[in-house]
Amino acid sequence: MPVEAQELVCREGHIGLLTLNSPGALNALSERMFEQAQEALDRWADDDRICLVVLQGAGDRGFCAGGDIRELYHALQDPTDPGKPARVFRQEYRLDYCLHRFPKPVVGLAHGIVMGGGLGLLAGCRYRLVTPDLTLAMPEISIGLFPDVGASWFLNRLPGRLGLFMGLTGARLNTADSLRVGLADLAILPEDRTALLERLQGERWTGQAAADDNRLFRLLNQLQAPDYRALPASQLERHEQYIARLSAGDELPEVVDQLLSAEVDSEWWASCMNTLRTGCPVSAWLVWTQLKKAQQMPLRDIFRMELAMVSECIRRPDLREGIRALAIDKDRQPRWSYERLADVPEAVVAAHFVPEWDDETDPMGLE
Repeated sequence: MPVEAQELVCREGHIGLLTLNSPGALNALSERMFEQAQEALDRWADDDRICLVVLQGAGDRGFCAGGDIRELYHALQDPTDPGKPARVFRQEYRLDYCLHRFPKPVVGLAHGIVMGGGLGLLAGCRYRLVTPDLTLAMPEISIGLFPDVGASWFLNRLPGRLGLFMGLTGARLNTADSLRVGLADLAILPEDRTALLERLQGERWTGQAAADDNRLFRLLNQLQAPDYRALPASQLERHEQYIARLSAGDELPEVVDQLLSAEVDSEWWASCMNTLRTGCPVSAWLVWTQLKKAQQMPLRDIFRMELAMVSECIRRPDLREGIRALAIDKDRQPRWSYERLADVPEAVVAAHFVPEWDDETDPMGLE
């Protein structure tokens, strides 16, 4: 099964262990995976035996590389089921929102690749544990989408306009970076993942969420973390002053020009700038606008806003073209609907932010 749902017996109580189990595809999220994960979480939320949930990814290469963009591409091309792309996104959004609001503690164990929808899952966990081999990013500008699944929430909470920078450049953060800015809570060694589960099973869980959360918090803080000095060097420690200064500005074209014209001698920076330079101009405007609009929004409204944005992306050509260039033909030469930021009409951007739902019509059932 692409998602394994196990119930582990503890000294008292049970743990719900949810494993993304498509390692050959870096656990990329398919429609079936959303259905299976949601079914398990819905069941465990109402099961008094389940005291906490652990979410992990199978295989050695990564926790989750994001949504299955090949499946999405074929859905966008399939006239026999035109509602599938929107349906799959609704399922993903409901799952992520469910994690954010889950009534019991949720531990995310992330390793290797964590991108896009994978970060959406991890961000919804109460405790976010990562291994030293982490590569974390929101690279949606490369496929004509935008940082979604709640990214308007967690990117806005990063320091020094780093959230804007990540959205515009697809910047890849390592473990030290992620801990530095609060996208992860604790580093653990890969070999300690199994030991952690065994230790959790050795505890007496009460079924009282507050008491179990307190016990879990103390247990996690007793874990032996890797020596911080042994982790890959933080790219942000070297570059965050550049990011804060160059990402400052009241107009997106000004910010982009500042970033692209800066002389920063770094392979990491050059990779970020290449993504920005070749990314979708409409997506850049979406990143800029979504972060501004979301500053005072509650999480529920952010999810609704982003899903409305997705609906417009599905209707427009850039998402289909971006996936084609990256994952189907792999020519990495997308033909975007507009070549430059200055060419994108305001009306095209505004169309992504037309509210579509309220409490009564919300397709995700968010409350």
